[in-house]
Amino acid sequence: MTSLSLRAPKAGLIGAAALAAMALAGCETVGSAAGPKQFAVLETDTTGATNVNIASLSDVISRNPNDAAAYNTRGAAYARAGQFGDAVADFTKAVQLDPNSASAYNNRALAFRQTGRNDAALQDFSKAIAADPNYGPAYIGRANVLRAQGDLDGATSDLNQAIRLTPESAEAYHARGLVRQKQGQNTQAIADFDAAIDRNPFVSAPYAARGQSLIATNQFDKAIEDYNAALNVNNKDATSWAYRGLAYEKSNRKKEAMESYQRAAQIDPGNPVAKQGLGRVQGGVGSLFN
Repeated sequence: MTSLSLRAPKAGLIGAAALAAMALAGCETVGSAAGPKQFAVLETDTTGATNVNIASLSDVISRNPNDAAAYNTRGAAYARAGQFGDAVADFTKAVQLDPNSASAYNNRALAFRQTGRNDAALQDFSKAIAADPNYGPAYIGRANVLRAQGDLDGATSDLNQAIRLTPESAEAYHARGLVRQKQGQNTQAIADFDAAIDRNPFVSAPYAARGQSLIATNQFDKAIEDYNAALNVNNKDATSWAYRGLAYEKSNRKKEAMESYQRAAQIDPGNPVAKQGLGRVQGGVGSLFN
């Protein structure tokens, strides 16, 4: 998951910022305590507020058709509603009106990522940095693309810069932890996940990521604690259930491992960690969900 960052809107647009959220999920993370507000683009809106925001912002745009900030804000609302084509169109209009808007380039990059256009996203993150070399979210966004493409040195360089610019950014530390984890540097990764959790303890992804590094360093009880914390925030995360099962299995608690693996398989029957774990531990342990 990714999110759309947005600089503080003009006074007439403040109401549109009510949907701001910080969300770290899976391998992609968002949010910065010190930076602009973040918009979680995949979070389902059950309140109807997004539609209200889009309508009110469309009215603002009709009265102020050259207001780049209005297009940028409405684009974030469209993205939150899952309307990425409309979001990209609004962000494109925003950068046409204000070619120096790092926020609009960053937002368009994040919308491109949601539609699998990573090369276009990479270009826009770089344009955001060119427009404002001190714009931390763009370094984080670019680093996430570079990590996905296997450029771990490039990702680390961007994240070091992001941390220098926004030292209170939970997202930056979390993202660097994921890079270090991928490099097999689990002790350093744990330290970065610690820093992310210190800065924002209310999201699940850093706990889940730290749990994997704790398993890799044979700290199984601590890993179980982390997955309990992650699942307390999001109990529909099959990956966390599966890795909690692995931590239980490695600490020779097969009944608890079976339960966690089965919960993971119920949510995601194709989860490979759960499938392999069930194959190892199911002998002699009856289903806990009959």
